[in-house]
Amino acid sequence: MLQLTEVTKSYGDRRALDEVSFAVADGRLTGFVGGNGAGKTTTMRIVLGVLAKDSGSVTLHGAPVAAADRRRFGYMPEERGLYPKMKVREHIVYLAKLHGFSHTDATRRATALLERLGLGERMNDMVEALSLGNQQRAQIAAALVHEPEVLILDEPFSGLDPLAVDVVAGVLHERAAAGAAVLFSSHQLDVVERLCDDLVIIAGGTIRASGSRDALRAEHASHRYELSTATATEWIGSLPGITVATGATDGVSFDAETPDAAQAVLREALARGPVSRFTRVQPTLADIFREVIR
Repeated sequence: MLQLTEVTKSYGDRRALDEVSFAVADGRLTGFVGGNGAGKTTTMRIVLGVLAKDSGSVTLHGAPVAAADRRRFGYMPEERGLYPKMKVREHIVYLAKLHGFSHTDATRRATALLERLGLGERMNDMVEALSLGNQQRAQIAAALVHEPEVLILDEPFSGLDPLAVDVVAGVLHERAAAGAAVLFSSHQLDVVERLCDDLVIIAGGTIRASGSRDALRAEHASHRYELSTATATEWIGSLPGITVATGATDGVSFDAETPDAAQAVLREALARGPVSRFTRVQPTLADIFREVIR
């Protein structure tokens, strides 16, 4: 497990990170979200040792992260960092060899990974000849070719079409299933919501929420419910503690002041006829994000 504890970083009088603490668990995908300038990239660079923190600690399996540990990290920066005049596979092979793999093993790994990422037909092209989306896939291959123990990706889905997002997501899930701790940032909240096991929300250099996706949804669950029934529902608004809302995809949507008030709606609906659906509305990641950064 990668653990950050009370990490602080200032640039002059501006505090970029203020006692940032969260964990990235082995075998799980952790989404790291926040607006521009929230502190995501600064946090990642401190984990990687590119920036020095002012205080706090970064540990891996309980011990301070050292240079030797970082050789087992994989990193994809938001800015593209591949050599444009190199061929794609040649470039990935070169990076694998820097991590100590033989030429044969590096070539095997690079070939398999590029094919998995949908670049099998482009691996002998120059990097600069690739589209921006394909350059993004190649950059992900560069971060993954040495099978890192910790994987840190800054906006890995930027510029990818929906099919490419699915391919990359599948590769990241495979890496997590192999035991890696995966931290990725993204402005695409729908993608983060679909992929992440855990979530960290940062704003103004402070952590506003963190935990498993399901736990955060439960914590920030609204008091809104949706009901679908075969009978009329005009009576719902007359019950105490109930306000009829709009926006239900099927049936009627209402806000309940207490869980007991919601259950009273269900009991009355069942007394009047069949109920096909009764559910509490779960907040989206966008809903949670808006709530915690206010």
